[in-house]
Order: sequence, then structure tokens, then C-alpha cells
Amino acid sequence: MRLAAPSGLRALAWPPASRLLAAGLAAVLLALWLAGLGLAPLFDVDEGAFAEASREMLASGDWWHTTLNGADRFDKPILVYWLQAASLWLLGSTEFAVRLPSALCAWAWCLATAAFVAPRWGRPAAVASAVVLATSLGPLLIGRAATADALLNLLIALTLFDLWRGLEGGDAPTGQPGGLSAGRGAWRRAWVWAGLGLLAKGPVAVVVPAGALLLWAALQGRPTWRRLWQAGRDWRGPLIALAIALPWYAYALHRHGQAFVDGFFLRHNLQRFSGPLEGHGGSAFYHLLLLPLLLLPWTPLLLPLLRQWRRWWQAPAGRFLLAWALFVLGFFSLSGTKLPHYMLYGITPLAVLLGCVLCSGTRAAGLAVLACCAGLAALGAASPWLLAGAVHRWGDGFWRAMVAGPGLPPGPDLGAAALVGLLLLAAAVWLWRQPRQTAAAALVAALGVAQWCSLQVLPWWGQALQGPTKALALQAAAQGGHLVQWQLHQPSAGFYRGQPVPRRAPQAGELALTRVDRLLPGAQVLQQQGALALVAQPAGVAP
Repeated sequence: MRLAAPSGLRALAWPPASRLLAAGLAAVLLALWLAGLGLAPLFDVDEGAFAEASREMLASGDWWHTTLNGADRFDKPILVYWLQAASLWLLGSTEFAVRLPSALCAWAWCLATAAFVAPRWGRPAAVASAVVLATSLGPLLIGRAATADALLNLLIALTLFDLWRGLEGGDAPTGQPGGLSAGRGAWRRAWVWAGLGLLAKGPVAVVVPAGALLLWAALQGRPTWRRLWQAGRDWRGPLIALAIALPWYAYALHRHGQAFVDGFFLRHNLQRFSGPLEGHGGSAFYHLLLLPLLLLPWTPLLLPLLRQWRRWWQAPAGRFLLAWALFVLGFFSLSGTKLPHYMLYGITPLAVLLGCVLCSGTRAAGLAVLACCAGLAALGAASPWLLAGAVHRWGDGFWRAMVAGPGLPPGPDLGAAALVGLLLLAAAVWLWRQPRQTAAAALVAALGVAQWCSLQVLPWWGQALQGPTKALALQAAAQGGHLVQWQLHQPSAGFYRGQPVPRRAPQAGELALTRVDRLLPGAQVLQQQGALALVAQPAGVAP
């Protein structure tokens, strides 16, 4: 069931790579994921909610249950909170600490992709696929966010990689006396990853791999169904997954009863699919239209991939990758709730395919990728003007107050932007003079732009959008008063305050974080940052 590498890839095969070279790739990707990880304040709502829930878990000592501002939180299972709380315990309550688990998961995601690609399509394609994945806009953002998405994508990828290894391995013995067959061992590892996925985000960790595999099997025909039936008869695999995930689910059900069923299974799983949750709706073409944006700067490679689709479709492994991506696109296009990160569950196979296309790509394709890199760098440098222009065109009073006067921080360093421009120019000259180095030039350019975004652009957006929340929460912590949120939902305030910040009207003598256009009558403004204000509720004045 192996897919032979296209002739262009065989022509570009490198000499046998040393362990030093592999370690170098791992080090470059690790540096990318860790660079500037703690520079931006936490983005609300998602990052703030995960971070504060993890901080509350650590503070309470109750590692089997999550709360947000003191209230039960059933949005996600427990695994990501364990990882974040452990990181906070080791490194302290910082943005770097709470984001570190996601960054390491994203790093492992890239390395697992390279390890899967190398024996099938060669080391050049493995390196290209890992870098394409790491530098695409969608993975770059979720790999730096304190949420469950990088962890889930890693586990989905590991599950599907081992499912395919199981199909390839058949019943070939591992060479260890009494050991499992190669195929059976891979399938059991897949159940391990699926069990961890159930602890990371719930049923979607099983739905995506199962759906992709079944779609591929339907496209392959009867012999494949027979192989799947044989693998499914191994009852130990599902037992492994249940042994990993079931104890926490049983505990949560015993502790919370119907509230857990309603909050987790019904609201955050079934209702997300059956209808738009929290206003996150969209058309059936939402994810299809969003996909080119998530793949930037590699979007131009979709055109040569479409031209080569028959070559990939005719081989089992290529069809497996395409079925994986198509299932995710189709399934979440039918979902009532539409969110950008849903399509990322199918971005791993696209990164592999685009990495292979890049290795045999033309100079024109490489130049198109460099043009997208330049466009991303230019948009990043123009961030203050873009935000101000969007606010003045579409924003309400709250957003206008945020960008008014000295509200915005200084923009990204234009000197650093100039260095990125020089790098892109050098890559273009290199590509033009050495067309066979298309892949190398494009990969270096994408890594440079990704570092620029990590060190300059994302921190600027964080300071612009979330700086006021952080500053005012720290001010409240310095004053020592009890803080609440009034007609506001900024979960990161609790993380910076170091204690829950409930959403309710302030009582006499309490501090409140609120919008400047929603100030309470008689409230004393202690400090204003952008469009937010820290106010004190005087005694004897009703909110």
C-alpha cells in the first residue's frame, strides 16, 4: 500500500541524513515555536479562559476538576489543563509558561509529520512538510495559543499516522520473539493517541480519525474493508483507549451528574454540530473559503497540487491523505458551528502534500510563495494602520476609544521589517539563479517571516488588544481590592489578578473592570487604559 515518490522527488533525493542534521531541523523548529512565546498578553476569550482555569486548578489543588472564575467549567476535558497547570507550577504564572505546552505539542506535531513522510517520500519531502506545517498561518497561531488545539492536532495526526502504519505493516513480524506484529502494534498505538485525544477535547479526537479512515476504505474497496475488519477484531485497542480516558469521565459524571452531561456532551459537542453555538455560524463554504488563508504563505502551491491530484489519488497513501483532508472539510462544513481552527484538523495531510509539491516545484511556484511571504510581512508592518482603519470604518465607540490618542502601542519594529525584506530579496535572487533550489529558498523565506510574526507582529496585536486588560488587572492586584467584571468578559483578568474575577455588578468597596462607555453611576475611575477602566464602587452607591 505504499505510494511511490514522484520522479521529481527521487531526483532531488539527498545523501543519507545524519542524526546531526535531524537534530538541527528539530532545533530550528523548536526555536521557531519558543521565540517570543511570552511577549504577547493572553488573548481573550479562549486563551484567557484556558489559562485562568488552569491557574485556578493549581491554586485549588483539585486536579480532577476545572473552574473559571469559581464556576464549574465543562467546555473541554482535563488533559490540557493538567499540562498547563504543571507548566505554571514549574515556571510560574506567566504567558510563556501557560503557552509552553501548546508550543511543545506543535513542535512534536511537526516532528511526527517529518517522521511519517521520510520513509515514504524521502527526507527532502519530510523537511519540507514539517516546515510548511510549522510556518502556515493557522498552525503558527494555534501553536502559540494557550488552548487545547495544538494538543488535539498532534494527537489526531499521531492517530492517523499509526493507523496508516498499521495498514502498511500487515502481519509482518517485528523481529522480537513473541512480539506484536508491526501492523497490530501501530494500531494499538493509535488507540493510545485516541484515548489521550478523548482527554484533550472529547469525541472529535475519535470522529476525525475514524471518519477519515472509513472514507478512505470506502474509496479503496472490499480488500481494505477485510483488513479493517481484521484489525477491528483486536479488542485490546479499544480497551487501551477506555483505560486512558474513562476514569476521568466516570469521575466527572459521578461528581457533577446531569450538569456534566448537559454542559460537556450536549452543549459543547452535540449542539456545536447541530447549530451555531455562541453566534459562530457561517455558510457551507466557510471552511473552503478559509482554507487558503490558513495555509498562507503556501497557498500558491494548491494550484500545482490540484493539477497533480490524479497522481496522488491513484496511490493508496496519497488517497489516504486526500481522504483525511476531504473528510474534515466535509464534516465541519456540515457543522452548525463554524470556527477557523476546525479546518486545522485536516491541515496535516495538506502540509504533507504541499511539501512534496514544493520539492518538485517550479521557479514560478517558488516566486509565488515568496510573494505571499512578502505580503504577510508587509501586512504585519502595517498593523497599526490596518487596525485603526478597520476601527474607524466598522468599529463602535468601544473600539474607537481603544485606538484614540495614545491608546495603541508603537508599531512593529520597521528595522526588523527591513531585515525580513532583505531576506526575502536574497531568497528571490537565490531562487532565480538556482531554480533547483526552489524548495530551500521558499523554506528559508517562510521561516524568516514566521519568526518576524512571532517576535514582532503577534506581540503588537496582543499589546494593542489585550494590553489594557493586563495592565488594569495588575493594578487591581497591586491595590489588593476584590475585582469583578461589569458587562465585560475578559477571562485573562483573573490570570493577571491572581484570583477569580467574577462577572457581576460590583458591591460597595469593590473594584470593577469595565468598558469606558459602560461606567456605573457614581463609580470612581481609578485608571483608564484604552477603552477599559478600573473603577471603585463607593459605599452607599447602588450599582
